[in-house]
Amino acid sequence: MNESIGFIGGGNMAEAIIGGLKKIDKDINIRVTNRTNHERLQHLVDKYGIKATALQELVDNSSVLIIAVKPKDVHEVLKHLKNYSLQDKLIISIAAGISLKVFHKSLPGVAIVRAMPNTSTAVLQSMTGLVRGETIAPDQAEIAEQIFSAIGRILWIPEEKMNALIALSGSGPAYFYLFTESLIRAGVQLGLSEEEAEMLARETLVGAGKMLTESEKSPAKLREEVTSPNGTTYAALRVFSEEKLPQIVMKAAQACARRAGDMEGEYSE
Repeated sequence: MNESIGFIGGGNMAEAIIGGLKKIDKDINIRVTNRTNHERLQHLVDKYGIKATALQELVDNSSVLIIAVKPKDVHEVLKHLKNYSLQDKLIISIAAGISLKVFHKSLPGVAIVRAMPNTSTAVLQSMTGLVRGETIAPDQAEIAEQIFSAIGRILWIPEEKMNALIALSGSGPAYFYLFTESLIRAGVQLGLSEEEAEMLARETLVGAGKMLTESEKSPAKLREEVTSPNGTTYAALRVFSEEKLPQIVMKAAQACARRAGDMEGEYSE
């Protein structure tokens, strides 16, 4: 990848993206800065061989700026970016709850893409939603595609669908981790050691994931093929149905999307 990339913010998501990009191209030119946490910056420098710099050096020497700070800190970042020449720069925001209009208002005319990856970027398996800003040129959209396609799959969507995407793929990994935690606890209660239960749960999740991605069958069809009438799987799935698992999942996704919408209101000014 020929682009030089500057990360403003060095938290978990920034690290996941950096780690994924370095797996693809160990020589990729990456700089990172944050406001106060120098130990965090040093960790990223030591682990990934990237360069920690001040904001001005990062902006001057990066063709792509990835804003990876907490939503509450985005406005402060934009105040600083106003002081620099951003002509021909591509800005990518991965901050949840910050709409494109915030960037267009603060940095009129600047090319901006809103992105929502997930932490599976670290293993090159992210599902990233992308939204085009008003002034994005085709070649800049292609750069965004290259960055996030290198660490998983991408989906261009209109911005009004972003909160729904956050509810599924943005926050989704945590749902699967929670289910796996619960399955491990169930295994221990049934008499397995924690190590045995964890191995079984992890590998089952990995196998099911590969079936979902590599099979042409729908999730419903795959589930049906595991479920014999009145068999062991049927007994378990009946409990899920009786306890209203589909409704629980729907309520959780709605809560996530609603919170994303609330954040857009909180951070719009």
